[in-house]
Amino acid sequence: MEQLDIVLQNVRGMLNETVSIADKIPAGYTPTWAESMWLSLFDGRNELLTFTALAFLMHEFVYFGRYLPFLACDYIPALRKYKIQENKPVTQEMKSRCLRSLLFSHFIIEGPLMLGFLPVAKLAGIRTTEMPLPGWTEMLVQIAVFFVLEDFWHYWIHRLFHWGPLYRRVHKVHHEFSAPFGMTAEYAHPLETIIFGQGTIGGPILYCQFVGSVHAVTMFAWIWLRLFQAIDAHSGYDFPWSLHNFLPFWAGADHHDYHHAAFVNNFASSFRWWDSIFGTDAKYHAHKARLAAKKTE
Repeated sequence: MEQLDIVLQNVRGMLNETVSIADKIPAGYTPTWAESMWLSLFDGRNELLTFTALAFLMHEFVYFGRYLPFLACDYIPALRKYKIQENKPVTQEMKSRCLRSLLFSHFIIEGPLMLGFLPVAKLAGIRTTEMPLPGWTEMLVQIAVFFVLEDFWHYWIHRLFHWGPLYRRVHKVHHEFSAPFGMTAEYAHPLETIIFGQGTIGGPILYCQFVGSVHAVTMFAWIWLRLFQAIDAHSGYDFPWSLHNFLPFWAGADHHDYHHAAFVNNFASSFRWWDSIFGTDAKYHAHKARLAAKKTE
């Protein structure tokens, strides 16, 4: 209760404050163009509301923008051969149903969660308008750590959600589409959305607690890439240029599509190693072996 009171006090304080660029630039420091642009987004505005608006708009732009190329693929006959489950077409009704559910989830579930993120994140040590902005090396190292942490969380929570009662009451919603398409990445029960989302925001907060501070710019870049990964994994397409063909430990659509088709195996989000270590990809490999054998007949 004491921690909750601290968070609520932080929320009230942040709602009554506006950002002044002059107060954020250290004496004698000359901001770069990128830093000036970033600070200008907050100058004279409420930091909490501005951050939330930026996070929400970025999420919508990236989520639906990343899906558009896969949507276009559905209408290009030459690319149909890369569709993993060719015998299961994606209908307009399926897309409409998915979109309606997503808009409800984004505005009613994820929007309020984004509003509550910054007060907690600031207490953990995440920077927003503090200068300087992080360098590329710092960002890449931190994002790599976030991917590993999220993947570990996702693997075990996903396995838990396949336990009978949780599957029937919660996770079954996500499995309504046995042949996923990119937009289905966040099609899920609200409880699942909240719990899986902790893996995405938990990495940066844990990093702040045990390693060092994380900047909001890095946080946005991480969420951008995480959305790219999630939509690609649910795209239903496996191209010759798909990342797993160059990085064998990357999961991708080839890995996750089998999970939707068979309802078993391949529980991780980004990488293949947890499924390999714990033997939860045996049926997937047997399936791939059968497909390879048919091609040689």
